Amino acid sequence: MVWWQAMILGLVQGFTEFLPVSSSGHLILVRELMGLNNGVNAQFNLMFDIMAHMGTLIAVVIVLFKPILDLFKKPFKRLAMLVVASIPAVIVGFTCKDYIEQYFSTAKYLCFFFLFTAVIMLVSEFLAKRNKSPQELGWGGAVAMGVMQGVGVFPGVSRSGSTIFGGTVAGTDSKQVATFSFLMSIPIILGSLFLSVLDAAQAGAMAQIDWFSIFIGAASAFASGYFAVRVMLKLIAKANFKWFSLYLVVVAVGCFFGYFL
Repeated sequence: MVWWQAMILGLVQGFTEFLPVSSSGHLILVRELMGLNNGVNAQFNLMFDIMAHMGTLIAVVIVLFKPILDLFKKPFKRLAMLVVASIPAVIVGFTCKDYIEQYFSTAKYLCFFFLFTAVIMLVSEFLAKRNKSPQELGWGGAVAMGVMQGVGVFPGVSRSGSTIFGGTVAGTDSKQVATFSFLMSIPIILGSLFLSVLDAAQAGAMAQIDWFSIFIGAASAFASGYFAVRVMLKLIAKANFKWFSLYLVVVAVGCFFGYFL
């Protein structure tokens, strides 16, 4: 991998981590287009994912610094809801990790998952704009968002899109859905970092790594992630998702023709 490939992958990771289009699906797709999604680059890809996730984590912490501090104010209800909402994704991640990597780590089936995300984003916009009396975020909304975040573990299914859908179906206020959705990304990114570091240590991925390219990728992920969080906080509040759905339909059709026809 050369530096410009790392920069592109970092930008893709940062943008798609928080836009409702699936970061994992896009990374798989872009890597395959670049010829990087193979065993030769496996160790580098692993380290790249670690540092790119670190970049996006720093971005969301900076943007949501005040809401993060508010989590630790008594009576800690919002923190408790965040912990509960993170459980489904943790369960799915641990129990299905090997299965997902074995069957869904290539771009072949991304078309179906991209299409699923497109549909739930259209439904989210429809429901949000029809909801004339949105509710405060409560346990029902938090659990719904948590369950959908578990679905978002599969490549091609957007984590942010899934959580937005869960909160919208529960009738929660769009602005609160936006903030809580991105707060939910923090423990998931931390969990991914932890697991990736373990995998890297076992694979000996620290040796012979192009750290300059890794740094370029992480910096790009931070910059694009910071921008994406800012943009999505506004778009979710307005429930404006149809253009993301249209984009995902186009990508899904392209993937289908590329791998099945």
